[in-house]
Amino acid sequence: MNGGAAVPDATSQSGSALSLLGMLMALGARVDRSLQGAGNFTNFAIETVRGFIFFWTWLRWDRLARQLFFIGTMSVPVLAITGAFIGMILAIEGYLQFAAIGQEARLGGVINISLTKQIGPVLAAVILAGRVGCSLTAELGSMRVTEQLDAMRAMAADPIRVLVCPRVAACVVMIPALTIVSNACGVFGGWWVTTQVYDANSEQFWRFSSAMVTWFDLFNGITKSLVFGFAIGVISCYKGFNCRPGAVGVGRATTDSFVTSFLAIVFINLVLAKLLNEIDLWRTGGVLRAVFT
Repeated sequence: MNGGAAVPDATSQSGSALSLLGMLMALGARVDRSLQGAGNFTNFAIETVRGFIFFWTWLRWDRLARQLFFIGTMSVPVLAITGAFIGMILAIEGYLQFAAIGQEARLGGVINISLTKQIGPVLAAVILAGRVGCSLTAELGSMRVTEQLDAMRAMAADPIRVLVCPRVAACVVMIPALTIVSNACGVFGGWWVTTQVYDANSEQFWRFSSAMVTWFDLFNGITKSLVFGFAIGVISCYKGFNCRPGAVGVGRATTDSFVTSFLAIVFINLVLAKLLNEIDLWRTGGVLRAVFT
C-alpha cells in the first residue's frame, strides 16, 4: 500500500519539474530572441549611419525631395493645430492657479518654457511616429513582402543607401522644423487664451516669457527633436525591413513600429532631460532659475 501510494507523488514531482523546465526554456528562448533582435537592430543602425557616407547614392533630389515633402510639408497642418490647442489647454489649466496668487502675468513664461523644452518636441515626435513612422514601415514592409528588396540586392543596389538613408535623413531634418512650427503655434495659442480670453496683460506675457526662455532652452528642444527624428526613422525602417510575410505581418510591423518608437521617445527624453539640465546648470554656474522672482 505504501509503495503504491508513492508512485503518484513521484509522478507529480516529475510533472512539476518538467513544467518548470518548460517555463525556463520558454523564458530563455524569449530572452534569446530579444537579444538577437537588439543585435540585429544595432547592426541595422550602424549600416544606416555608414550608408550616409555614400551621399551620392541617397542625396539625390528625386529620392530625398519626396520624403521631405511627405514627412515635412504634409505634417504641418496636424502639428500646427495640435500645438495651438496644447498651448490653449495649458493656459486654461494654469491661469486660475496663477491668478489665485496674483501671478497670472508670469503664466506666459511657464507655458513657453514647457513647450520649448518638453511638450513641443515630445508631442511632435509622438504624432510623427504615428503618422510618418507607421507609413514608412508599411511602405518598406510591402516592398519586403513583394520581394522588391531582394530584387534591388540582385541588381547590386543597396536598399539601405537607396531607401533607408533618404527617409532617415528626412526625419532628422524635418522633425526639428516641425517642432518649431508646433512650438510657435502653441505659444500663440497660450498667448491668445491668456490675453484675449482672460484679459491678462500682453506686454507682461511676452516680458516674462523672454526672461524665462533662454537660447539654451530652444537648443534643448531642437537637440531632442534631432535625436527623436533619427530614432523614429531607424526604428520605422528596421521594422519594415524585418516584417513577416503577408498582410498580417505588415500590420503587426506597423503596430510594433509605433509602440517601439513611442517607448524610445520617452526613454530618450528622460536621458536627454537629465543630461541637458545638468549642462544648463553647469553653464549658469549652478544658479537656478525661479518662476517667481
